[in-house]
Amino acid sequence: MRSAVLMVSGASYLGLLLAAPSATARAADGPWQDRFARREFQSGGATLMYRLFSPAAAEEATKPPLVLLLHGAGERGDDNTAPLVHGAVEFHRRQVRHPCLVLVPQCPAGRRWVEVDWGGTTGSGTFPAEPSEPLRLTLAVVDELIAAGKADPDRVYVTGLSMGGYGTWYAAGMPGSRFAAAAPVCGGGDPAWAKRYVGLPLWAFHGGEDRTVPASRSREMIEAIKAVGGDPTYTLYEGVGHDSWTRTYADDAFHEWLFAQRRSRD
Repeated sequence: MRSAVLMVSGASYLGLLLAAPSATARAADGPWQDRFARREFQSGGATLMYRLFSPAAAEEATKPPLVLLLHGAGERGDDNTAPLVHGAVEFHRRQVRHPCLVLVPQCPAGRRWVEVDWGGTTGSGTFPAEPSEPLRLTLAVVDELIAAGKADPDRVYVTGLSMGGYGTWYAAGMPGSRFAAAAPVCGGGDPAWAKRYVGLPLWAFHGGEDRTVPASRSREMIEAIKAVGGDPTYTLYEGVGHDSWTRTYADDAFHEWLFAQRRSRD
């Protein structure tokens, strides 16, 4: 994957956003979300609520790829519904071309995928040595699906938005990473982890006018990874605020890139 910084104007896209139904509306006006089975995982006295989409038998290839989709702060709770609001429908609607498992966990209220300051101008030295409990449980579910032969271990992907973008950076950088590719959206990482991403197909996205998580948080990660020999791609949406996920997950090119990635066994 060639390094790139893609600058995309947000002016024409704004009209599309105003004309199109909101992500919340899309999540509420169809039976597609019923295809995401309600489940829960328990470990060490803690419980993780999650939804899991599985391809229909007629569509399913042997051991399909698995997409881990991490939601943002606004979807925390215990209803096991809110996490489907952003992004999930875009993976569902592409099942004919890209059949896959889609794992959508729900972080409990008051917790985070990564216990860090979201609004800081730099993430240097901020990532803790151990994952938060919600992320630990989530990765245990991923491992369980792989161990059970439900997913192709060489085609496991992680993506997430805002708080989930932080979680994506963290999960993809953990030792012995399970992931064939990572796509953090409007999140931030820790530049001290830069070497961990060398060799990992990675495409980060951010809005140039983001006032919630500064675009500098993605930019510093891309620069740090390149400085140690990595080859990430970065898309900056000019004129776009915090909601850079709608455009990202609706982009066919993103899905084509994601599902083309396989984990190297070298």
